[in-house]
Amino acid sequence: MVRFALATGLRQGNIISLEWSQVDMIAGRAWMHADQSKSGNAIPVPFNSDAREIIREQIGKHERLVFAGWKGISQDVWKGALKRAGIERFRWHDLRHTWASWHMQSGTDLNALLELGGWSCIEMVRKCAHLGQQHLLDHAERIAGLGTKLAQSPVTSLAAKREEVG
Repeated sequence: MVRFALATGLRQGNIISLEWSQVDMIAGRAWMHADQSKSGNAIPVPFNSDAREIIREQIGKHERLVFAGWKGISQDVWKGALKRAGIERFRWHDLRHTWASWHMQSGTDLNALLELGGWSCIEMVRKCAHLGQQHLLDHAERIAGLGTKLAQSPVTSLAAKREEVG
């Protein structure tokens, strides 16, 4: 379930309640009905290769539910798994934030991410998609050297000579 959350951005409740009738393996997608989403909008869930693999692993395990036998992860089980992994202060919902952040850092358009995550507004996408600083380096580098070129330009040199003459 954790891997599927990281591949799709779905909330825990959506994953637990996902039924085979909502999965189209040929098209490589699933969908959440409007009454299953927090925003009240239907959510398309296109499968990346990770999600496809995870879904294939579930085939035949249950007639109706994709992730049969899961009723949610108890706090004791979740906290134990986090402790064994050396992870502190992490909630299940943080998987959704991680998924959204990975999308943003990989260049996914805000509007596409809004649809993928089923959010109702861009502000919610920005709240969930936390960005590291590395992606800003590419943007900062875009103007590298322009200040040097400007300082060496004839116009700048002429202005400097006028100041010298007074």
